[in-house]
Amino acid sequence: MTRRDVGLVPAEMTQYYQDVYDHVLRATEWTESLRDLVTTILETNVTIQGNRLNVITKKVTSWAAIIAVPTAITGFYGQNLPYPGFGRESGVITSSVLIVALSGSLYVTFKRKGWL
Repeated sequence: MTRRDVGLVPAEMTQYYQDVYDHVLRATEWTESLRDLVTTILETNVTIQGNRLNVITKKVTSWAAIIAVPTAITGFYGQNLPYPGFGRESGVITSSVLIVALSGSLYVTFKRKGWL
């Protein structure tokens, strides 16, 4: 309808059809612009959620590592085989000192790195 060489529209109406065509083009461009904006907002939201998930994962991993130390030490000292300090008070003291020292050092390390 907007092509002048076809002859479907009388010459005096061509400018009105051209005006409608311009409005349609403007509306189409505006719609595409809004679609791009919504897509960008959704992608930004997904990125923010991913970053939050990474922070939470770091914290959970840090606490899991700190909890794994006492588990490993008490598992070692809880075995039924002789170990250094087996059946003596020094074994309990050694395991307690190891638990506190290693867990404390992991806590300080993770705190410095900003994981906790």
